[in-house]
Amino acid sequence: MQGWGVCDLSIRFSVLDQSPIYPGETAEVAFAHTIQVAQKAEELGFYRFWVSEHHDSEQLAGSSPEVLIAYLLAKTNRIRIGSGGVMLQHYSPYKVAENFNVLSALAPGRVDLGVGRAPGGLLRSTKALQRNVVNPLSMTDKIIELRKYLQGNPSDDEAFAGLKATPAASVPADLHILGTSVESAEIAAELGLPYVFSLFIGGDLNVALEAIRQYRERFDFTSGGQPQAILALSVIVADSDEVAQSLVTQRKLVKIHLASGRTLTVGSIAQAEAYGQQSNEPYTIEEKDAYLTVGSKDRVRWEILELQAASGVGEFIVTTNVADFGLRLRSFELLREAFSEVPAT
Repeated sequence: MQGWGVCDLSIRFSVLDQSPIYPGETAEVAFAHTIQVAQKAEELGFYRFWVSEHHDSEQLAGSSPEVLIAYLLAKTNRIRIGSGGVMLQHYSPYKVAENFNVLSALAPGRVDLGVGRAPGGLLRSTKALQRNVVNPLSMTDKIIELRKYLQGNPSDDEAFAGLKATPAASVPADLHILGTSVESAEIAAELGLPYVFSLFIGGDLNVALEAIRQYRERFDFTSGGQPQAILALSVIVADSDEVAQSLVTQRKLVKIHLASGRTLTVGSIAQAEAYGQQSNEPYTIEEKDAYLTVGSKDRVRWEILELQAASGVGEFIVTTNVADFGLRLRSFELLREAFSEVPAT
């Protein structure tokens, strides 16, 4: 699939769903909505559908993307299904490869594996996930090991000589690196892997454009791949600019800066305070405007075309957080209409 034609451009659209739990709803409702969004995305011709990983959260239900992906593959027929992403710092690359080899064997050619460096939760969940971990690998080394296992190659580690991840998948999951910084883009480039900049988390367009530029300049072509940069956006489309603006539930990003040099984006001031207290080190909290693409079909189409021209990306992954589920689905329909000569039916 090449995406929907827009003038002389070809832009591919995909969806990221975070399984939000809105006030008065349950996790069961959130997951039922995620399934419906995946089916709607397939019906409308979106290219891929990804789900996220969050821990210790009362607002987001998706703590185990591998399990959810398996269910979504069974509930859809053609659309690619994947993780946006697996928080690899917590896990053994061997086990992640096994999980995604199983998924790829169940649905050959339909599985994506996006991996991220963020913790996906507060420090207490990170400690619980990494309990009893000894001598953890660096993130880059974990990605290298994960790719080897996905490709059917044995481990280079002498302690695991000859070990392969089973089952062997005839079409392995497509591996992507997710990030919000120039550093993450450089890792993706050095490894010759597709890169997704999460603008809806990072919030800084200039950083996004620089990350994508560095990614293309530093890309290792000896890997056998080609640069594939993707932008992940928060998008809300409605019948008018005014209605779309009224559907926005969060206009600010909250970042916590730790004295040790780490910076994380969290969901609220309260979560930032909790993270800071659990870190046992000095911290500061920053609020900044979120990067949102919100409006009528015409406005959103114009803004995305401007962003495409500035970044040169060929694919956008959109996340749409609207409390009214019917209007959330309608936003995807209107986005499809905005980039198609034939209205969705």
